[in-house]
Amino acid sequence: MRFATAKHMTKIDEDLTRSASPWIAFRHKAFAVVWIATVVANVGTWMYNAASGWLMTSLNPDPLTVSLVQVASSLPMFLFALPAGALADIVDRRRFLIGSEILLTVVAAVSAVLVWLDLINPSILLLLTFLLGAGSAFTAPAWQSIVPQLVPKQDLAAAVATNGVGVNISRAIGPALGGVVIGVLGIAAPFWINALSNFAVIGALLWWRPPTSQGSRLPPERLTGALVIGFRHARYNSVLRATLIRAVAFFFFASAYWALLPLVARNQIAGGPELYGILLGAIGIGAVGGAFTLPWLKAALGPDRLVAAGTLGTAACLVLLGVARYSALGFAACLLAGMSWIAVLASLNVSVQMSLPDWVRGRGLAMFVTVFFGAMTAGSALWGQLASAFGLPAAHFIAAAGAVAGIALTWRWKLQGGQGVDLAPSMHWPAPVLAVDANADRGPVLVTVEYQINPEKRDGFLAAIRDLGQQRQRDGAYSWDVFEDAAESGRFLETFMVASWLEHLRQHQRVTNTDKVVQDAIREFGAAGAPKVTHFIAARLAPD
Repeated sequence: MRFATAKHMTKIDEDLTRSASPWIAFRHKAFAVVWIATVVANVGTWMYNAASGWLMTSLNPDPLTVSLVQVASSLPMFLFALPAGALADIVDRRRFLIGSEILLTVVAAVSAVLVWLDLINPSILLLLTFLLGAGSAFTAPAWQSIVPQLVPKQDLAAAVATNGVGVNISRAIGPALGGVVIGVLGIAAPFWINALSNFAVIGALLWWRPPTSQGSRLPPERLTGALVIGFRHARYNSVLRATLIRAVAFFFFASAYWALLPLVARNQIAGGPELYGILLGAIGIGAVGGAFTLPWLKAALGPDRLVAAGTLGTAACLVLLGVARYSALGFAACLLAGMSWIAVLASLNVSVQMSLPDWVRGRGLAMFVTVFFGAMTAGSALWGQLASAFGLPAAHFIAAAGAVAGIALTWRWKLQGGQGVDLAPSMHWPAPVLAVDANADRGPVLVTVEYQINPEKRDGFLAAIRDLGQQRQRDGAYSWDVFEDAAESGRFLETFMVASWLEHLRQHQRVTNTDKVVQDAIREFGAAGAPKVTHFIAARLAPD
């Protein structure tokens, strides 16, 4: 799916008010054009998803094989989202998206030709689905990262809400339209429509001219280094870690109804492709309706309780699908699934976005996408196996029980609501003054910071500098530690390493306003003067 994203905001109350009116973002022409194009393309994608799932039930009705369609669609996100996130942070996103969408169009056209000529088989269908999923994986972080270039900061919350509505409109229309098209024009028609729909986003991207960037003048990061820094940031970003844990607990079990819905429609309710499309469309309708209630629900429940409520709704949906023998009950279950899905997904997405500064946004979002689709992939494979072994109802009931248990097991990991968080760069670190040559790649760099602390404030200082250590490591430092002078009371030395001098200069630009608050608080523990900062660069030793 393209374009579903969010952006951190520092004034959460204002943002919630604005997000109640998602149409504000349409005042900006660039956003409106790209939004319409992505909705058209996503309708084609959902038509393809519905058609491929239904086609597999004809090629091989084994539950495990049918569930592998979902696996083939989700697995690329797990495999490729991380390098894609690094690319989104270091390349021209517009050009990258144009090239990727052209390749996706070619693959989609090949799949349409093979289905049209009746040359498709389960293996080829899974391969093509995997390739299309790989293309989506490489473009997902870039799509998520361009929204701040389409609207001004004050309208970002509205743009986020509008994106969610657009994705779910396509989810509501695409599967139902796919089922109708299959019945009227044949199984190949949705595959052709998917290929043609990609021209909408290609045209919109060719038309759009993003504003000139006023970002860093430093050279872009290298891919491998960017990946390492991204992992380090995720390791030391406690809010991001907590959100990823909560995401696994939900998506692993929610994947059951996505993977098994074709079999519920065909075997359990004994319907045709039209019913399958209607059930998928009901999920989209529920999600669209739920999106408009999110500001109220979030204000009433908060992110943690809202995710718990959405998870309970998903468990109820799984139970209903397990017992569904009539289309009306399946439709009701899918409506509930859509409402629960958007409540959880939006809360987790906002929590991730609120935890990420701009410089690592693509990589952080890629972490979320990786966990999302990794859980969906593993879950889909498991539920297919359980359905084969114990039947469809049992697989749904087990997934429902697991979802409820996941609430209790992950409750201690709290989500971010964004209050008081300002992740804009503070730019308050002074530029280092050097007496030796320090070219970009020279390193590693050892940084020491000497503090003279009032002895009676020792405990408070140590608590505060622990938070500072987390910040340093999130921004690219490693081997961080703090030492106390055994001979002089109140004298402390903070030390950390950075891979190169260029990476240390980038570290200067990554310090946020919230980080600055912590650093200013540490200065207040000082007995006299500002901390003394010293930089040591690895010496070039003479040869033996």
